[in-house]
Amino acid sequence: MSIRRLEHVIHAMPTSDGAGVKLRRSLGQSQSTRLDPFLMLDEFSSDQPGDYIAGFPPHPHRGFETVTYMLDGHMLHEDNMGNRGDLKSGDVQWMTAGRGIIHSEMPQQERGLLRGFQLWINLPAKEKMKPASYRDISSFQIPVIERADGVWIKVIAGKVMDGEKHVEGPVSGRTTEPLYLDVRLPKGGHFSHALIADHNAFVYAYEGNVEIGAGDERRLLAAHNVGVLSHGEQIELYSEGGPARMLLLAGRPLKEPVVQRGPFVMNTREEIEQALYDYQHGQLV
Repeated sequence: MSIRRLEHVIHAMPTSDGAGVKLRRSLGQSQSTRLDPFLMLDEFSSDQPGDYIAGFPPHPHRGFETVTYMLDGHMLHEDNMGNRGDLKSGDVQWMTAGRGIIHSEMPQQERGLLRGFQLWINLPAKEKMKPASYRDISSFQIPVIERADGVWIKVIAGKVMDGEKHVEGPVSGRTTEPLYLDVRLPKGGHFSHALIADHNAFVYAYEGNVEIGAGDERRLLAAHNVGVLSHGEQIELYSEGGPARMLLLAGRPLKEPVVQRGPFVMNTREEIEQALYDYQHGQLV
């Protein structure tokens, strides 16, 4: 069985988005830092209200999916289809922008810690213009595996073996076949997981450092960095230096052209121009 290696590292860079929310962006800093089908990964984390209180006022999307995972805090989602959803600690929102949606994400707290992630996943050309939809997934709907050795795995999408049984996350049926795990390792912990050999995969360490690989090919990934993995059938994760927490993501690459302008991701420049026209003339949805 081939073990995945840590091929290269993308360092998360401080930036801001929305109405000035401070965050760290790893995937998506530029075209060269995408990993098909993943377009962008942002981490937001602050207990200073000035870093997040202005939130993300109404803005459009077309052509991809956004996945918001709240670790701590409270965020309100509203969109032009009349949807309203409250994201609290541990909750996930999986939104398919499709042909178009205009939504806002606004913090519902005046103080305290707001922490989480937003991931953008591309849609194949044949699905970019399908109707928009979204799903709020509460924390109690997301299975968690707590092993006797202290390893903790939250299964948002995909499957994980727990003894003799598969534990499946609440998100399935996507063309990109995403795997989305939140993994916590104690000091000296180890997590091994099978991956589809030709799916692209990465690890984002956000608490502590993690070692990736096996034998002489084990390499250290420091916190707040993306570790892009080689192809292979299995990943090995270790936390020898201390406790660590990380996201493990994998998906089927679409191998299609990507043309992006801000919140629109299509396959051609003409489609981007049409998206801009539709938005400007109130015809995005």
